[in-house]
Amino acid sequence: MNNIPASIADFETYARQTMNPGAFGFYVGGADSEITLRRNLEAYNSLLLRPKVMVDVEKVSIATTILGEKITSPICVAPTAYHALAHHDGEKATARACAAVGTCFCQSTNSNYTMDQVASSVPKEALRWFQIYVQEEEDVTKRLIKDCEKAGFKALVVTLDRPRLGKRLHVLKSGFTLPKHLSRANFYEDQDNDGSDSYYHGEMYPGMTWKDIKFIKSITKLPIVVKGIFREEDAKLAAENDVDAIIVSNHGGRQLDSCPATIEVLPEIVAACKGTRVEVYVDGGIRTGTDVFKALAIGARAVFIGRPALWGLAYQGENGVKQVLDMLNYEFRLTMTLSGCANVQQIDKSYVAPVERYSFTRTLAKL
Repeated sequence: MNNIPASIADFETYARQTMNPGAFGFYVGGADSEITLRRNLEAYNSLLLRPKVMVDVEKVSIATTILGEKITSPICVAPTAYHALAHHDGEKATARACAAVGTCFCQSTNSNYTMDQVASSVPKEALRWFQIYVQEEEDVTKRLIKDCEKAGFKALVVTLDRPRLGKRLHVLKSGFTLPKHLSRANFYEDQDNDGSDSYYHGEMYPGMTWKDIKFIKSITKLPIVVKGIFREEDAKLAAENDVDAIIVSNHGGRQLDSCPATIEVLPEIVAACKGTRVEVYVDGGIRTGTDVFKALAIGARAVFIGRPALWGLAYQGENGVKQVLDMLNYEFRLTMTLSGCANVQQIDKSYVAPVERYSFTRTLAKL
């Protein structure tokens, strides 16, 4: 790519052209026919914006808070595995970019650098969360949580939607495995990687239930965020189990295919959490500032991006991730300005409408 990237799609094109094909396929692929993966992206086009005019937008602030922590923008980085496939500095580079921008970085259980290595690469005040897969071995789960606390992470993100690994055709067709020089750094037993890595052939803990959330809460005082909630009744159960926040997620379309898009599910989760203290975030399919605006208009407090950060990492490491975040922040601020919102608290559902509302059949009938 000779030109400076002008969109998230440009960053993805660069990654496609330069990364090892197997590694790129691991990042980009979804489950089975990738219906959910595509729907995550396309569903945002089903919402139209309804801007207000004659609003003072000389000064526009995109700052907000999550779990009481100040962030410069509601655009955070989601947990994704194996950042060192894109750049040798891996999660350290991504965390540094998030710290430089002033937003939250969520480190994956399956990272190529340990929690301590990532923590030591950023200022102490940088906002970092840790995503955990509950392990069948209780002692391993306890050890991961204690390591997380010692490394100064501010919240624990518990993934709920991966009792078994989804069928990911890109990985199966390429035969991709983790390169031998990389490992799941948070798992001491994986330091001598033979290339077959248990991430692909093993399972997480398929017996996980709400009792495991109670167990986690009994051993840590960190706020608990649950990731993968997709139904109203599960959101209500999450609130009843005293979680602090929910990330509406379908694992980037990588687990169960033929699911709705996360933005389509978001309204019922927001409604289910109304009147509780549970904050609601969303990931999946976010590629532009208008996407971010639409998610907040529906009720998300923040959004988390996964693949776009990886494309930035492949482009220029830390600087590439920062460019991606800066681009999305610029687009989001511009969307707010053109929509007539001076701060994120002003964004509400009145600013969006389904495409059907403006179909010619309906509008001409009113003439």
